[in-house]
Amino acid sequence: MEILAVLALVVALLALALAVVAWRRTTVRTGTGVEAVPEDVHGLRQEVAALRREGTDALRHLAVVRYDAFGDMGGHLSWSVALLDDGGHGVVLTSIHGRSDARTYAKTITGWTCEQQLSPEELEAIEHARP
Repeated sequence: MEILAVLALVVALLALALAVVAWRRTTVRTGTGVEAVPEDVHGLRQEVAALRREGTDALRHLAVVRYDAFGDMGGHLSWSVALLDDGGHGVVLTSIHGRSDARTYAKTITGWTCEQQLSPEELEAIEHARP
């Protein structure tokens, strides 16, 4: 019985050794082993950095302020919306609704400021959009 147990142990160790050798050969040929990981990580880091660079130019800071432009009208039909990127560059759009007409304005924003004079509502929209 002891001889069978020893023989079974030797066969098991031999099978384990062959499995390890086969596994190492397979990973070396396919390039999916630990050796390939640093290249993959480097590539992923480059992709993430590129996406972050692209994301800074996206108009992703948004705020809307609704208000009554005239005292004799209600319903908050007038509004100002700020659409800005991470650097505070973008636009403020304003629509002022009166009884007989509506007027719409667009003002360019650069670095969270504007060369044109901004209304209090437009300033409020920019401040709410600021992260």
